[in-house]
Amino acid sequence: MNAPHPHRIRMKLARPGGFALDVDLSLPAKGITTLFGPSGCGKTTLLRCVAGLERADEAVVEIGGECWEDTARGRVLPTWRRPLGYVFQEASLFEHLDVHRNLEYGLRRVPSAQASQRLEQAVQRLGIGSLLNRSVDSLSGGERQRVALARALASQPEVLLLDEPLAALDGARKREVLPWLERLRDELDLPMLYVTHSVDELTRLGDHLVVLEQGRVKASGPVTQTFALLNEQVLDGQEMGVLVEAHVVSIDERWHLARVHFAGVDWWVRDEGLAVGSRVRMRVLARDVSLATEEPRHTSIQNHVPVQIESVTPDTHPSQILVHLQAPQGRMLARITQRAWSALDLHLGQRVWAQVKSVAVVH
Repeated sequence: MNAPHPHRIRMKLARPGGFALDVDLSLPAKGITTLFGPSGCGKTTLLRCVAGLERADEAVVEIGGECWEDTARGRVLPTWRRPLGYVFQEASLFEHLDVHRNLEYGLRRVPSAQASQRLEQAVQRLGIGSLLNRSVDSLSGGERQRVALARALASQPEVLLLDEPLAALDGARKREVLPWLERLRDELDLPMLYVTHSVDELTRLGDHLVVLEQGRVKASGPVTQTFALLNEQVLDGQEMGVLVEAHVVSIDERWHLARVHFAGVDWWVRDEGLAVGSRVRMRVLARDVSLATEEPRHTSIQNHVPVQIESVTPDTHPSQILVHLQAPQGRMLARITQRAWSALDLHLGQRVWAQVKSVAVVH
């Protein structure tokens, strides 16, 4: 079976006021690619150009091996001819239609023989069967976004574009919608481009990460590798850390903990219904990592790993530094004080022990 063609996206545009977008990307044709960066960096502009909602000065858009746009050759498919689903920050439902008729609107591009089947599948996947006869204005924010997702899926798109779909929701509604997005990612063979400025969303949902700064690509790659490269200019200092992929080897029912294994290391994490043998993604924040020159003993911190000091960079406050570590499972970060660095007589290349106080399972 042939591997799917990677997506190719090349955009150049200049806007009044000095903003310029200049990107050249090759993206995997599966999973969720997250476009991440501060406000104004070009995330939404890039997504809208892929959809054909905005025109770039120069553009190449190839999705799944099909050319949607190549300005040099004079090829520009209008949005309605691009097989995509688009979910906006606001649900953008028709207020005068009930939920069922809003969903039917998404079927215009689907052959009639398949329309009812596609609609039924979308309703089941998003769990909105009980909402079909409801008026749009009676829905919660989370319900509206689930309906918008179902409408986008009903059109049988080849790629799903999501422009900060959770940004307008409060914390409770975000927690309501996130599991459905995870389910879509895990069950559908449907690539997605997902714009977000939320670290929680990118670490929980993303497979591939593209970091934008001032209209340019600063980093692009698998999320577990690329996340560790983010700096405080792109990431809130309190959110800096790394992502680790592991699998669950056992559950300790007495202490409500799960033991996870990766690269020869076992860690304990809080059990939240994890299944033995399942793969998990864990987020380790720099603020939760401390260093010891000897293997820790008689300590309440139960997760330890041998590491080597790779480099040191300034932190957001002059009293602290970020220590970049090479561990068996990859890179790690520790935030410590300059006083501690001096007192322990730490130096580059030194082998030490990292103590991890808290590990968050994000996927």
